[in-house]
Amino acid sequence: MYLTFYGLAEKPFNATPDPKFLYMSPGHREALSQLLYGTQERKGFIVLTGKVGTGKTTLLHTLVQRLNGQSAVAFVVNSTLPFDGLLEYALEDLGVPKVGESRAQRLIALNNFLIERERAGQNTVLIVDEAQNLDATTLEQIRLLSNFETPTSKLLQILLVGQPELKTRLDLPELRQLKQRVGLRCQIPALTPEQTRAYIRTRLRIAGGRDLGLFADSAIDRITIYSEGIPRLINTVSDHCLLFGYADQKRRIDRTIVNQAIEYLEEGTLPRGHARGLGRQRLRLLVRLSLGTLAVTLTGLIAAVALKANAATLRLVESVRHFLLP
Repeated sequence: MYLTFYGLAEKPFNATPDPKFLYMSPGHREALSQLLYGTQERKGFIVLTGKVGTGKTTLLHTLVQRLNGQSAVAFVVNSTLPFDGLLEYALEDLGVPKVGESRAQRLIALNNFLIERERAGQNTVLIVDEAQNLDATTLEQIRLLSNFETPTSKLLQILLVGQPELKTRLDLPELRQLKQRVGLRCQIPALTPEQTRAYIRTRLRIAGGRDLGLFADSAIDRITIYSEGIPRLINTVSDHCLLFGYADQKRRIDRTIVNQAIEYLEEGTLPRGHARGLGRQRLRLLVRLSLGTLAVTLTGLIAAVALKANAATLRLVESVRHFLLP
């Protein structure tokens, strides 16, 4: 809707975890470096934590890209599955043929796959997103997967990714063996005000925008306060700002527009002026559509008659068309 108005090739603030739009803050860069190091050096268990919306999943997709096909990756996104379901999901993601219904058969199939990958000089990575939802029993079963190893290296690298509650879960007494096996811990912090400004401008640039100052400094300051530096919230409010700015035909997003977008997000209602404005726009659109339909109908009828008419009738058709469809 607003892409052409703001000179954008695509939406800059989509909620999907597209690695192309990853903004490398110092925290994200450090976390990605540790994840790459941990998987390539076969550290076994790696834990990545961050608040909701800080970009963990986007970072994981970037990690998979950086591994560049040199590692087989199973990416489990449904952490509510029981262990057997999780294991089945991982085998399917790795491309391991279905061998049976029992847990023992699935574990044997996974072990054989890992050995084949090791002989080929390749690595295998299991990523479990939203791991804070896993219960202690499932986490313990995942720990046992790390027993697939040779005397010199781990055959399976396991990334547990989740919200800060994951660290609390790992502190449970019954999970002390798992906690001892964690080789690396990474954390993604929220963005600072300066990083928020760079984040917004980076996404505008990647989306094809030329005016990287589209959001005024006062607008970015308000977005920073509202979002508390959480990228997902920055995306949500910024996208709504562009919608409101387009509705008002404003080329620059100021603090007033941000406040209106936040009010809409928090209250679910449009500011009174916007409601009237959008209503007028809808009315104009309906009028144009009605006139367009009428014009097409009349032009068609006249054209049908004109098949047996003279040149004067054809000129009449053109006159009517130009009058109704300027």
